[in-house]
Amino acid sequence: MKRIHLAAHFPGVGDTTVRADPRSKPQIGFSSFEHLARTAERGLFDFFFLAEGLRPREHKGPVQDLDVVGRPEYLTVLNALAAVTERLGLAATVDATFNEPYELARRLATLDHLSGGRAAWNVVTSSDALTGENFRRGGFLDRADRYTRAAEFVATARELWDSWTPEGVSRPFAHRGPHFDIAGEFTVPRSPQGHPVVIQAGDSDEGREFAAATADVVFSGWGAGGCPPGRHRTRQSSLEAGKAFYADVKRRLAKYGRAHGDLKILPGVSVVLGDTAADAREKAAEIRRQQTSPQTALLTLEQIWGTDLSAYDPDGPLPDFDPVPEYGITQGRTRRGDTVVIAEKWRALAEEKGLSIRETVIEAGGRQSFVGTPQAVADELDAFVRADAADGFILVPHLTPDGLDEFVDRVVPLLQERGAFRTEYEGSTLRSHLGLAAPEQKG
Repeated sequence: MKRIHLAAHFPGVGDTTVRADPRSKPQIGFSSFEHLARTAERGLFDFFFLAEGLRPREHKGPVQDLDVVGRPEYLTVLNALAAVTERLGLAATVDATFNEPYELARRLATLDHLSGGRAAWNVVTSSDALTGENFRRGGFLDRADRYTRAAEFVATARELWDSWTPEGVSRPFAHRGPHFDIAGEFTVPRSPQGHPVVIQAGDSDEGREFAAATADVVFSGWGAGGCPPGRHRTRQSSLEAGKAFYADVKRRLAKYGRAHGDLKILPGVSVVLGDTAADAREKAAEIRRQQTSPQTALLTLEQIWGTDLSAYDPDGPLPDFDPVPEYGITQGRTRRGDTVVIAEKWRALAEEKGLSIRETVIEAGGRQSFVGTPQAVADELDAFVRADAADGFILVPHLTPDGLDEFVDRVVPLLQERGAFRTEYEGSTLRSHLGLAAPEQKG
């Protein structure tokens, strides 16, 4: 039987988190990170995943970031979590545009040593000039160059990790390429995994090709939160769409001499449980309303329309004009897709169902992926994996830090009973959890 891989995403990015809930705790306090990580390890999850934000987004001038309250440096957080967990993988999102191979390879190798082989790197890129202002180079990188730099970045990091032999002998390294020209000696011996696990997120054709050539895991977004169309990494929101994405990415592996199992596809999902199906649906609807306040609804609409809509009533109708062609109202967020097309779809949806602005944002922005009783959710998760629509899932809870507790207590045992999920860790490294072979040393 094909077993499910499970991971946990700390809910610090995106409007998934419901901060108004009295059970919600600080998203930057170590106790919150620790609780969620310990819960994930109690549930025998593969890894704990942290997103990244190098600059708060700015909306109409001032910082108005409803996604997070503070964005710490997550490799530092994971180094601390390594001391309070034993088997759980520890994955950090780090931008390949505004970092350098030597320093990042060193930090990741250090985490891999401190954790006994549990480190992972989620590779992301940026062409955002606002974020670039925080760095010496500024927003210099053309969007077309993001993946070429990222691919060379990963290759260079792997050269550095391979510069120490398993016997503990350091060898000089030298890399000459379009983006990096470095030489010297690496300071960290070869780590327990050889290379930390590489995760990639993206749904574009170039993103899929990058994943097939380079990544160990693909993190794909499956309607995990309340983002409008275009803001998710990917949106495989049905079994058939998931199967199509899965097949497309997996078929690309052979081109790079890789096997089907060398890359794991893990969509990001959210789960709402209830004692009955009706109870779960009611809870899910309330969570969506809490995630999309009147303020958030207008902000989301402004990101699509590209203009100030503060005079509009969130409980009133959508604007009757098309989005503006120039998009500068929100900085630090990439505008994707044809916003005129999105606006037309939203208007059609609102007209068909008689929806207000807020109701339209809730309806169009994505719902919880799996809603139902624990047994129904376990059945559906297993069905998706057995149908090759995914290799597993990255759970994105709506509550910090207790959002995984109910899933671990009520769904994991059901998956274990049917043999679809492990009953104990069988190895100590993240690669062993994922069923990934140790990398062959080059050089």
